[in-house]
Amino acid sequence: MIRTPLRPLARILPARDKGENPDAIERENIRARHKQIQDRSRARAEGRLLVLGLFFFSAFLVVGARMGMLATSDPTEPMASAAGTPIAAQRGDIVDRQGRILATNFETHSLYAQPPQMVDPVQAAKGLVEIFPDLNEERLIRDFTGKRKFLWIKKKISPEQKQAVHDLGDPGLMFGPREMRLYPNGRLAAHVLGGASFGKEGVNAAEVIGVAGVERQFDGYLRDPANAGKPLQLSLDLTVQAAAERVLWGGMRLMNARGATAVLMDVHTGEVVSMVSLPDFDPNDRPRPPTSGNDPSVSPLFNRAVQGLYELGSTFKIFAVAQALDLGLITPDTLIDIRGPLRWGRFAIRDFHYYGKELSATEVIVKSSNIGSARIAQEIGADGQRAFLNGLGFLDPTPFELVESSGAQPLLPKNWSELSTMTISYGHGLSASPLHLATAYAAIANGGHYVSPTILKREGPQYGPRVMSENAAAASRAMLRLVVTSGTASFGEVPGYAVAGKTGTADKPKPSGGYYEDKVIATFATMFPAYDPKYVLVVTLDEPSENSGSEPRRTAGWTAVPVAAERIARIAPLLGLRPDIEPTVLAGITLAAD
Repeated sequence: MIRTPLRPLARILPARDKGENPDAIERENIRARHKQIQDRSRARAEGRLLVLGLFFFSAFLVVGARMGMLATSDPTEPMASAAGTPIAAQRGDIVDRQGRILATNFETHSLYAQPPQMVDPVQAAKGLVEIFPDLNEERLIRDFTGKRKFLWIKKKISPEQKQAVHDLGDPGLMFGPREMRLYPNGRLAAHVLGGASFGKEGVNAAEVIGVAGVERQFDGYLRDPANAGKPLQLSLDLTVQAAAERVLWGGMRLMNARGATAVLMDVHTGEVVSMVSLPDFDPNDRPRPPTSGNDPSVSPLFNRAVQGLYELGSTFKIFAVAQALDLGLITPDTLIDIRGPLRWGRFAIRDFHYYGKELSATEVIVKSSNIGSARIAQEIGADGQRAFLNGLGFLDPTPFELVESSGAQPLLPKNWSELSTMTISYGHGLSASPLHLATAYAAIANGGHYVSPTILKREGPQYGPRVMSENAAAASRAMLRLVVTSGTASFGEVPGYAVAGKTGTADKPKPSGGYYEDKVIATFATMFPAYDPKYVLVVTLDEPSENSGSEPRRTAGWTAVPVAAERIARIAPLLGLRPDIEPTVLAGITLAAD
């Protein structure tokens, strides 16, 4: 930098010539220099103040904006978090055949504690017990005052409970966001849906996994992000299911039964429109499985429709007759020798009533003759019977989309002897589920085709291989219709809906072996309308007893049949079936001219 001299010669020399003091010029230059220095210092100071002012202004602006955001947002607890594998909490909805919600996700919160951050652990424990009476106060105090740094209190809580905990005001009680599975219809279709629980869990999320029913069977589909927004659609009809459960519950109570189950199935598509098992449970609060005892049916988790393996009694007789008709061994009018008892070694087969010496094949079904059915089975033979029942699906678990179904292996005789052939013909010696029976009756109803039962919605007939001729199936349906109009199922008639079916009453086996003397399994397998079947309905009651008379009546004609008739009357309109007059066979009249 070039500085101006304090005593410049250009001014000093002229000043001396004029007699002026040169020092005045120097002092004047010094003052000018000092003034320049002061101006520069003032400019630097002002710049620094401006920068500092801008900094403080920006800081206050940020703080004010943050305060405004906090003032307008909801208060939340600080969350402890750590890096790790993200948890996928999303899960697809489950809907019925009309698209109505059966299961969905619900946003809620979990409650956990960090004892080191708690202000008053004892008071917090007492407050939590008041909000959640199932908690143990002494254990909470021990956990809160011990060495634990983290513990779960509740995996899911309601908004009201969250607010109540928040009002306790302890900073050590914290909430985590969570999705839970919600079943808005409560107990409805509980055994089909099964239920869900938590898998991997974190503070900020939890994995929802299926534990039973379709929730577990289709767990991969429901958790697949690629299916987001696409629910799992079942074949169930919500309104039909609700009516069916209500009627079956009332029937079970009226008949003093220990349990009950019913399956409604479309005979052409195999769709299960309704499946009920009682007693049931609420999947929103699924109970724990039993840990003791040798009878799984005591648990409400037991699905009697697919897991219950029963000797289904006389409902099996139609299969022996249908096969014999298909093989050409008999016609509906063929007379069968029913003189008894029918002996095989030390065993004797008897009828429930004395029916005379012989009955037609049709009367064997209508009057439910054990001896007549056994005689027909002898003509068929063990190998033929086994092959026919295998075609109907009785020898393997049903291919039904429930995890419980895959483990329901029918109980077959170790040695399929001639005696086994005879007893199986009237429903003893082979144990199967009500769903097995519904599938087999569907083959008779649809003209002889096997249809695989399914819980998923299907479009159009889903016929499998043919298991009997159309003529044999039609003749069998005509016999089953007579069972209702003039046989053991007379209480099954529903005005406007021609019902065909067969009753079955079997002694109930003991879990330890043998049979009870006064306990039975009563079943009514039916199809409607009989002249053009659309649906098959199987109703089974466990230990029923109709006590309106002087003596208890336990047979299916007195117990299962009235319950099934009431169900058909309730649900047929819901299924879109209009009451109609049953078509009759015209008499062979020849018109002649006068």
